[in-house]
Amino acid sequence: MAILKIARMGHLVLQQKAEEVEDPTASEIHRLINDMNETLDDVGGIGLAAPQVHEGQRVVIYYEPGRTDEEDAKELTVLINPVIKPLDEEVEVGWESCLSLPGLTGAVPRHTHICYTGLTPEGEEFEREAHGFHARVLQHECDHLDGILYPMRMTNMAYFGFAEEMRERGAPAKDDDEEGEEQ
Repeated sequence: MAILKIARMGHLVLQQKAEEVEDPTASEIHRLINDMNETLDDVGGIGLAAPQVHEGQRVVIYYEPGRTDEEDAKELTVLINPVIKPLDEEVEVGWESCLSLPGLTGAVPRHTHICYTGLTPEGEEFEREAHGFHARVLQHECDHLDGILYPMRMTNMAYFGFAEEMRERGAPAKDDDEEGEEQ
């Protein structure tokens, strides 16, 4: 396994649509997932998309937010070729950060209730629902697969800036609120 370099805003890999994974069971996909997991653990984030580590594949990993039992708290979820569908019209604005935009934060509108489908690393299809912050994390990470960074979703750029400065305007400190964690 290896710790991979994180692509930062402005890099071409973050601006392109990632390619679908043809064989989720392929050894190179499993190696990518393992390297992404090691990278995510190293940087202390909660989610990572393959384009963020310079790989144009439709792969997302994340730790499910809001888990309370310690045994499941660090269970990694791997999504291959995910598809997200909003289940209602409710949208909520919340603060987000991103490993590809270090030190920055912004207030981003996201759907609060979604359905997502995809493949597991074993090639099995699945369908699940997510609410609240879990839905926010999934939408954020899956946006990376389509070349979208969270500032592109913002409706008011007055709420985009360096995290240190924005805390004075209501953005949570990284240690104060799970939503302040880099995704």
